[in-house]
This record gives sequence, C-alpha cells and structure tokens, in this order.
Amino acid sequence: MPSSIAVAVIGAGAIGRTHIDTIRSTPGVKLAGIVDPTADARSLADTNGVPYFPDTNALIAAKLADAAIVATPNELHLPVSEALLTAGLPVLLEKPVAESLVSALKLVSIVAATGVPLLVGHHRRHNPIVRTARAAIEAGDIGDLVMATVTSSLAKPAPYFQAEWRRKPGVGGPLLINLVHEIDQLRYFFGEISTVQSITSNSRRGFEVEDTAAVCLTFAGGGLATLCISDAAVGPWSWDLTANENPARFPAYDVPAHYYAGSRAGLSLPDLKLWKPRGTPDWTETLTSQHLPFAPAGTYVAQLEHFVDLVRMGGMPLVSAQDATANILVLDAIARAGASGQSVAVDLSPLTLSQDFKSEDRGHS
Repeated sequence: MPSSIAVAVIGAGAIGRTHIDTIRSTPGVKLAGIVDPTADARSLADTNGVPYFPDTNALIAAKLADAAIVATPNELHLPVSEALLTAGLPVLLEKPVAESLVSALKLVSIVAATGVPLLVGHHRRHNPIVRTARAAIEAGDIGDLVMATVTSSLAKPAPYFQAEWRRKPGVGGPLLINLVHEIDQLRYFFGEISTVQSITSNSRRGFEVEDTAAVCLTFAGGGLATLCISDAAVGPWSWDLTANENPARFPAYDVPAHYYAGSRAGLSLPDLKLWKPRGTPDWTETLTSQHLPFAPAGTYVAQLEHFVDLVRMGGMPLVSAQDATANILVLDAIARAGASGQSVAVDLSPLTLSQDFKSEDRGHS
C-alpha cells in the first residue's frame, strides 16, 4: 500500500466539495480525481490539478485511485458503489446508504460477497461531541432514558431544489436527506427503535415530498423521543447550524438543538451541558450544570482518517452498510406511519443480525 492513499470523489455537489476540501487538508491522503458528468466538475478538477472523469467506469479503467468517496444522488449509490466494490476499490458512501430498502439490502450482499470495505458517511459518529455524549450516556450519567427532543429547522432556499432529485419521492425530502442523521444518532446513543408515529406535510412548498414532519419514537430499551424537522422553517435550532462541523458551508449558533432527559440527569447538545440534581431528583430543587470536556477535532477529517485505516488494514467500519440499512428501515416505518396515521413497529428482520450489525460501535440494545 502506498504511503499516501489516492482517493477519488464521485459527485461534485456541495457534500462532494466538502470531501474534496477534507482530502486536500488531511495528511497521508491525496485527491486521485473527480468524477461527475458536468462542466462544473471538469472545471473543479482543473482548479484542483487532478484528473477529471465523466463516469465511474472511466475512473476504474484509469487505475489511479486506491479508494473512492461516493457523493452522488441517492439513486446512484447502489450502481456506483457496486462498480467500485467489484473492482476492489473501498468506498466511503454518503448517507443514506441507498434510496430504498431493496437497494440497501442488495448493497449489503455485495459488500459481503466482495469483502471490500464500505463505510457509510454518517459523519456525526466521528464527531468528538457525539462520542463524548455517548460515553456519558453509556456510563450512566443521565440514568435511564426517559425522553429526548430533537429539532431541525433548515430554511433551504429555492435554488437548492433546482436539482430534481431533491423534489422526488424516494430520494428527496428532509426525512431522507436530513432526518436520517438524527435517526442514526439516536440509535447510536440509545439502541434500536421499536415503534414510530409521524405526521408529514408538504404544504409549505407543495412538492411531492414532505417539507415538514413530526415524529415520535419508542426505544427497545425504554424511553420516548420526539423529532420535528422542516426544510422550510427559519431558526438556528438544528445540528447543522449549531455543531460547527462544516464552517465553510454553514454558520454556527450558540444554542442547543438536542435535549436528552434521563432518570438521573439531562444532557443538551451540541453544547455538551449536563444538568444534575444534588441529591434525589426533585423539580423544586436547583440543578447544577457542567460542560463535559472533549478534545475538538474535525469531524470530516476523523471520518476520512477512519476510512483510510480501513483501506490500509481492513476491519470493521464504524458505520457498516447493514447498520445504515437499519436507519432506512426506521425511515420506511416513519413513512408508513405518516401515510396511515397509525403507530408502526420497526421490523429489522430483513437484516441478518451478523456480528457486523451487532458491533458495539452501533450502540447498545
């Protein structure tokens, strides 16, 4: 294996450009090329001084890459990743793992058949804030989960929706594009989700996909969570606008967007503020608060470094295709709950509960 890993980026949209910038700022990694059929992508490749490829087959034929990051529209995740894995190239695949459960399960089988590493880009699991919070939860600092509240207000401008796929059922809408992050984070903290209820609306934009949703979850280990998300609502209350993970793309506001209330204490994120009683919990008594210490680090850099380790040495990805497919199963249940108006059980039986899925990095059950 060469001393510097050559990683190509497939898809030159906003998140693809984030990966390009991350590669260029991370030691031990170099940009092997940019793959995208657009003129803007060719210009971007020229600006970065790297080869341009119109499609994945051209990249594979050039034999210039040791691995690839797939940042294409969701419906291309399966065919592009399949071509790369079959060619022996490890993949960092942007979330969601696929546009449908059928595609996700097929990708799981391809990963198993090829034995080539695939890491799904649920980047928050690499964030030191998230990892510190999970350690505190697992240490029992908040006690048993009683309730959680997550808010995501994302006022996306009209040009964002010029890309047709963002308005298309099955690939667009904030449930698939944005809520999948919140679902993954809750599973990472508290384990598997048992049932879901949801209300969705497209009244603000009138697209076929939702623009706003309210979701209620129950967990196998106990506790409830509510999530409200909209890509048509103004406010700073979202992970993207508070965690400062991508300062080149988003402003960062000093407000929390996640609240976790347990039997012993409460925890807010991303400020990592722990609220505890001095004795027996009592709503009439003053709580003390402390900010949990953590070592700041770039989330996308940490994700890329983990991917490079997988390319060099193999091993268990922090977020496998199976693990990410569990998020799709939850989202599918949320969609069915919204359509029926009924509570829907999350059925994980389509997944083979291998060691891959039961990895301790997934979260506890």
